[in-house]
Amino acid sequence: MKDFSNLKYLCILVIISLTACSQEKTSDTSQEADDGFVSIFFGENMDGWEGDPDIWRVEDGLLIGELTPETDLKTNTFLIWTGGEPADFELKVDFKISEDGNSGINYRSDRLEEIPFALRGYQADIDGKNTYTGQNYEERKRTTLAYRGQKTKINPQDPPGEIRDFVERNAWRGLELIEELGDKDSLKNLIKAEDWNHMHLVIKGNLLQHYVNGILMSEVEDEDPMNRSFKGHLGLQVHVGPPMQVAFKNIYLKEN
Repeated sequence: MKDFSNLKYLCILVIISLTACSQEKTSDTSQEADDGFVSIFFGENMDGWEGDPDIWRVEDGLLIGELTPETDLKTNTFLIWTGGEPADFELKVDFKISEDGNSGINYRSDRLEEIPFALRGYQADIDGKNTYTGQNYEERKRTTLAYRGQKTKINPQDPPGEIRDFVERNAWRGLELIEELGDKDSLKNLIKAEDWNHMHLVIKGNLLQHYVNGILMSEVEDEDPMNRSFKGHLGLQVHVGPPMQVAFKNIYLKEN
């Protein structure tokens, strides 16, 4: 009788735990919906996304990008959202990346037809060592627009010329530091290594804000009419490099 009572008690605890988890997940989803956000990944398949099937998969409700020792990746590759080209928007997403991982979230980006699954444009950087996570890096274009902990203004490219002529030490020469948002090491300590973190992008007009775990990590005011972009593709990146894995979940978009 005692063993049966213990088993009954254990079953009740399991049911309560599962119910609580379900209610918490439903509550989070309802909150996003109430705020006008729409889920763009439902955890079952890659419907609405396009990318290299050798790199990307859905597993246990997660979007996973992975490089193995056997992966022959020559250029950075993206899982591209096919639902439109957002202009002003907010994006919320949870991510987890391995120590040697290099990834990011591209937005307002151009798709390069000559390279499969390649994008050119703004990127919210993500890396496993949290050296760059949260900064604004422009893929295949002006490079670094704001390091983590910086509020910057991007001045016009003058005189006109090749973009690479205006890049120095992997940063745009037109980058003007307006304000320090916080100590770099202190901000880094707010990002969890090899664990789940939350990215929130607030993109409106020429103002680009990257939040990680609720903290503003970088802000760019893009005043460069020759090179800035006001709409384009969304994409999740796997960067060329050593074996790594990045996972995404709870991807919500609100277009303004």
